[in-house]
Amino acid sequence: MISQNIKDRMDRVLIAKGTILNDYLIDSLKKLGLGGVYVQEGEEDIEVQKTEEQIPVCAAARNNISKYREEDPAKVTLTESVKKRISEGIQYLYNNSDSANFSTTTNNITNNLMKAINDNAAIAVDINALKTSDEYTFKHSVDVATMSMIIAKKQGLKQDDIYNIGISGLLHDMGKSKIPLEILNKPDRLNDEEFAVMKQHTVYGYQILKEKNEFSTAISLAVLQHHEKINGKGYPLGVTAEKISPYAKILSVADVYDALVTERPYKKPMSQRTAVEIIMSMTDELDITAMKSFLASVILYPVDTTVKLSNGEDARVVKNNPESVLRPTVVSLSTGTVYDLANDMNCANIVIE
Repeated sequence: MISQNIKDRMDRVLIAKGTILNDYLIDSLKKLGLGGVYVQEGEEDIEVQKTEEQIPVCAAARNNISKYREEDPAKVTLTESVKKRISEGIQYLYNNSDSANFSTTTNNITNNLMKAINDNAAIAVDINALKTSDEYTFKHSVDVATMSMIIAKKQGLKQDDIYNIGISGLLHDMGKSKIPLEILNKPDRLNDEEFAVMKQHTVYGYQILKEKNEFSTAISLAVLQHHEKINGKGYPLGVTAEKISPYAKILSVADVYDALVTERPYKKPMSQRTAVEIIMSMTDELDITAMKSFLASVILYPVDTTVKLSNGEDARVVKNNPESVLRPTVVSLSTGTVYDLANDMNCANIVIE
């Protein structure tokens, strides 16, 4: 058994200390780029002392994890070099909206995202793995672009549409470059007058793109309408569903979600679970097709992560359910019990805490 926790870059435990290594796990470690791990000799049922970072895994749990485990759908992954290029590119765009290289830089970034999606046939996104910048506007733009492209792919849109939605996502907040810095960087919530100014960023962004004559009307409209709501209570036009562009309907879902889970000076980030629950409650504001495609694309609990259940048990995620993103199939680490949270009615009162 291994004598250390194997964690990912987000400090999540992928393989817990005390786990018996089988051929599958050894192959997984190799794929993670690990040349070796420390192991502990002994019988399979030797008790492992529990600490905050170390949860014992019983033999039955190990067997059921191996039996029921199914890989997550391919997720978008960005190498560090690609993240660096994207970060530099998006910062250049937002600081140089009048540049002659604006469209070229935009296309270069979008090509990088498109390649990341197509190289491994990605149809899912783990937002925790996307971070390209510490600055909110730049990170948010890349997050929204990537999620929107995955949503579009999930809907079966053509490659050209996926590409254009990526551009729309990257540039959806471009108008903020015209907002006074004292409003844009205010550490507290905006008052009504300041918020009225901030809402103009959608119009400013639309004007920036229209003046360049290098972006399609669909892209410009998406930038203009990404804060519109299908019930007509959005801005800047207050139009209802039938007058909102298809691209904007997709951007809106990604934009709301990323804003909820991202820390801002005036608010703490919400958990992914809470953000998803809020998205699911917004059926009168968000397009239902875009919402469903988003929910089927975002991975909240990657396979092999350890979660705490409401019944007090620690469990390992072995399978995600695209139809029910909040309720994967998990295996109790202490008993080996398999909980199909999405489909087993006996698990109806159990949730991931």
